[in-house]
Amino acid sequence: MKPWTHLILAACLLASPLAFAADDGAAVSWSSLSPAQQQTLSSFSDKWAELPPARQQALARGAQRWAQMSPQQQDSARNRFQSWNSLPEERRAQIRRQYEQFRSLPPDQQAAVRENFNRYRQLAPEQRQALRQRWRQATPEQRRRMLEQARQRRQVQSVRP
Repeated sequence: MKPWTHLILAACLLASPLAFAADDGAAVSWSSLSPAQQQTLSSFSDKWAELPPARQQALARGAQRWAQMSPQQQDSARNRFQSWNSLPEERRAQIRRQYEQFRSLPPDQQAAVRENFNRYRQLAPEQRQALRQRWRQATPEQRRRMLEQARQRRQVQSVRP
């Protein structure tokens, strides 16, 4: 395992607001971690006992997930971390706020956002660029109408057999 793997894992956990949700509030002893978890979290070994129990639990879960990933998945996670880490702090804060807004949506609206995002990703790069440009140039009123029209299309599509 590469020496910076534990840093990537820790940063990914820090980026997730749910990562620190405690299971039962109990501390996780270093000796209870598997050898693979200990290797992944080796940079925390000296200060493990000082970490809050919720953080210990989150790191242990993250290390377990890391151990279960294929090398390709680990590479992908490293790339996502490097990309995240290269963002300016204000952009990361904006993404966190948007994520919290998304999490506050009802499940049906979350599903609609996911569906729209997946459709967007399937567009050709030129179509995505044109759509982004159209959105950027739209006034707030035009954007509101665009969103309303999209909602109406979704409703019609959900009614069709």
